[in-house]
Amino acid sequence: MEIKQWEDKYLSHFSYAILNEDEKKIILIDPARNPKPYLDFAKNNDAVITGVIETHPHADFVSSHLEIHEKTGAVIYASKLVNAFYPHQTFDEGDEINLGDIKLKALHTPGHSPDSICIVLHHEGKDKVVFTGDTLFIGDCGRPDLREGAGNIKATRNDLAKQMYHSLRDKLMPLANDVVVYPAHGAGTLCGKALSKAERSTMGAEKLTNWSLKNMSEEEFVKQLLSDQPFVPAYFSYSVELNRKGAPAFKESISAIKIENKVDEDSLINDDKIIIDARDEKTFKKGHLLGSVNLQEGIKFETWLGSIVKPGEKFYLAGQDEDQLNKLIERSASIGYEGQIDKAFVLKEGEGKIELIKVSEFKEHKSDYTIVDVRNPSEVKEKKIFADSIAIPLAELRERVHEIPTDKPVVVHCAAGYRSAAATSIIKSKLNGNVKVFDLSDAIKDFN
Repeated sequence: MEIKQWEDKYLSHFSYAILNEDEKKIILIDPARNPKPYLDFAKNNDAVITGVIETHPHADFVSSHLEIHEKTGAVIYASKLVNAFYPHQTFDEGDEINLGDIKLKALHTPGHSPDSICIVLHHEGKDKVVFTGDTLFIGDCGRPDLREGAGNIKATRNDLAKQMYHSLRDKLMPLANDVVVYPAHGAGTLCGKALSKAERSTMGAEKLTNWSLKNMSEEEFVKQLLSDQPFVPAYFSYSVELNRKGAPAFKESISAIKIENKVDEDSLINDDKIIIDARDEKTFKKGHLLGSVNLQEGIKFETWLGSIVKPGEKFYLAGQDEDQLNKLIERSASIGYEGQIDKAFVLKEGEGKIELIKVSEFKEHKSDYTIVDVRNPSEVKEKKIFADSIAIPLAELRERVHEIPTDKPVVVHCAAGYRSAAATSIIKSKLNGNVKVFDLSDAIKDFN
């Protein structure tokens, strides 16, 4: 038996293959949007993919379960509570899948979502592994506030938090201490708030160190779980529904987007579609298309794309070259946004410019500026950097720009500079030249 783990570092997502080397059969768990790594793994091992298990309809990424089924004939397994629209076989508590001498058992573990399952791998007479989806993470558990407006079953965060308390204690904690824990996410995901950077753990280690498995009352657990959860990107509910339906084939979908090396700038500027410019901030500030948003290629491009651009909203994608654009089209597809790209094009310059801030002048005369803090509420709560700043999270900025006074120049900051670049471009576009807008960028470190 071999267990193969893949990591999508951008979405902090883990997916898995269970290979029975004698039978030459594979079952996948929570595959990412691009099926190629899984198909290549099967080919390299001269094996066939016979099944794909979805632990729940994911909110933060789009799965390739339907495409893998269509390409290989593999059976898709999901809880009956998902009410999936794709061909599938229900897999719920009490059900088992046999992969030769490997047995996979479903546990119903509501909490992150009403339809969440975990999968226990039984081999050689004992439980050896548990694939915990978004129920149990290393150092944390799944957040319970993502299914109040999405999925087949709606549930309040309070009710799901209570269910999580019992799922952890009644279903997972009884597992033996040496059972290996393989979660669907690692540190950096927005599906939890305090995850470890580790890629796997054991039930024994989690019982000792994971706050969510500590001895506490249901009331204490619910209060702690619901406090200070990170923001919910706009695309999350959209991805839940797309995963319930099944996404279109990856390669065919991204191939439909043609990259242009020259565009009619006037037609784009006069259009009401948002322009996402992924070039680095220094290049963007020197020259960009008017009205563009500077969402740089970075570790969290998908998260911020799916927070700033709403589901169903068409957008233009600008980049420094074809290579960058191809990468970002693929990354957009990982959250199901490739179909929203109206046009992708290489951009070298434009009429729009953002003046660089004179940091020394700002330090001496901070009261002469309106300071906008675009960090998340939990960050502001932990430490407010400027006492008189206005806090508007980046994810809400397009809808709340009107809250920013225009009687003084505006200075924008975040924690390190990535978000402030995007926010500065949004504010400048929305305020349409009525006030000067400056990005404090990485100079924020001088004030922390």
